[in-house]
Amino acid sequence: MERNNIILIGMPGAGKSTLGVLLARAMQYRFLDTDLVIQEQEGKLLCEIIAAEGMERFLEIEGEVNAGIHTERTVIAPGGSAIYSEKAMKHFAEIGTIVYLHVPVTELEKRLGDLKRRGVVLKEGQSLETLYEERRVYYERYADVTVDVSKREISEILEEMIHKLKK
Repeated sequence: MERNNIILIGMPGAGKSTLGVLLARAMQYRFLDTDLVIQEQEGKLLCEIIAAEGMERFLEIEGEVNAGIHTERTVIAPGGSAIYSEKAMKHFAEIGTIVYLHVPVTELEKRLGDLKRRGVVLKEGQSLETLYEERRVYYERYADVTVDVSKREISEILEEMIHKLKK
């Protein structure tokens, strides 16, 4: 399998799905939202899976689904917690270029609203800020390319992404 996919990682609310669809269209790639694959496979919404199965089981399911993706010329948007599965991230690195969509935590607070309803994986008593700090380390470790997506026009972000991907 060629390494010709683009994997967008980042916090919920970073714009992985929105930018992913537009990037796929601009590059004549397909688009795949892995959260939708998980929901289809499990027959439940993400928040329902977490409520019924628990956070650990959800992360196992997410890791299995992501590690099992075999596609070509596709922009892949996994959930923000995909980085907890080393197997999935190793697989993504083998099949494509990993792009970290960086957004400061202050901007995320404005974008996100109710985290539980969004299906965001939070430990008991964890805040968005502590989750952000925990995940940021992983996003930076796995990223081949980083793009700041805060307070910028979508067209400007897309242009930068395409430019960095063609290098």
